[in-house]
This record gives sequence, structure tokens and C-alpha cells, in this order.
Amino acid sequence: MLLKKQTVWLLTMLSLVVVLSVYYITSPEQLSNETASVAEKETATEPSGDGTDGQAGVDSEESAAEEKEAEVVTEAAGDEAFDMLRLEIQDDRNKMKEELTAKVASADLPAEEKNAAYEEMEELTELATKENVLETLIKSKGYSDALVRADGESIRITIKSDEHSAAAANEIIRLAKDELGKQQSIAVEFQPVQ
Repeated sequence: MLLKKQTVWLLTMLSLVVVLSVYYITSPEQLSNETASVAEKETATEPSGDGTDGQAGVDSEESAAEEKEAEVVTEAAGDEAFDMLRLEIQDDRNKMKEELTAKVASADLPAEEKNAAYEEMEELTELATKENVLETLIKSKGYSDALVRADGESIRITIKSDEHSAAAANEIIRLAKDELGKQQSIAVEFQPVQ
């Protein structure tokens, strides 16, 4: 009897190891780990001492490399603001979709209200798709990043670009009207690339 318990325990542990191995192999990598390792590298390569030991040229080369890495980190942090806004918008829409799904699944509501809730869910999905397409179109025009936020009444477009003009804003407004199709107020804002 003791042998059976040990065998079952061993097989359970082996299956757990296999499942965890598959999970870790197939799970996507997290970017936060990479950011931390870059920060660790920067702090690890800081020159120590007063520079009088004959390695002043080496220290200046290292500091130039560190400045280059710092610029890359700053650029990623600027894009992170757009990503955070996108996540907030997506979370808000997901909450709205959950509420609408609850209405559709409710047995107490009449069919007309269920249909209206379903149509509103479809409109939210379509709006999110159109926003993504418009962002891609704007990026294809040579801009580094774009964020499109459309609600029922207005469309706000924020673009990362060092150069901006009225002609560029008009072209983006035309793209937005072509893609979204509604005659809404459209605001275009340019932010400098950092």
C-alpha cells in the first residue's frame, strides 16, 4: 500500500513539472523584466573613482554609451504614455461590453432592449477596429506614433511628431472622416517626439 502512495505522489509531481514547463515555455515574455535588466546594466557600468588612474578615455566612452541607452529608455517611456491611455480606453470599453452582455443575457428584459444592447456592443467593437485602422494609417504616413480616441461626439487624435503643420493636420482630419465616416468634431494634437 505504501508503494502505491509513493508511486501516485511521484507521478503527480512529475505531471506538475511537465505542466509548469509547458506553461513557462509557451507564456509570452514580460517587458518589465527587460526594462529592469537595462536599468541594472546602466548602474553596473557607472565608472567609479576620480578618473586619475589613466582610464579617462575609457570612462568617457562608457558614459557616451550610457547616454545612448538612456535616450532609448526615455523614448520607450514616452510611448508608454500612449500605451497606458490605450489600455484605459480598452478597459472602459470592456466594462461597457460586460454590462451590455449582462443585458443581452438577462431574461427580464424585452427583446427590443436586448437587440439595442447587442447593437451597441457591435458599435463599440466596430469603433475600436476603426480607431486601430486609423492609427495604422497615420503611422504609415511617417509619424512615430498616433493615438485615436473617439467617443460619440468627438474624435481626438494625438500624434507624436517633431514637425507639424496645418496641411498635415488637414490630411489627418480627412483620413479620420474617411475612416470613421461620421461628421463629428475632430481635434488633432501634435506632441514632440522625446
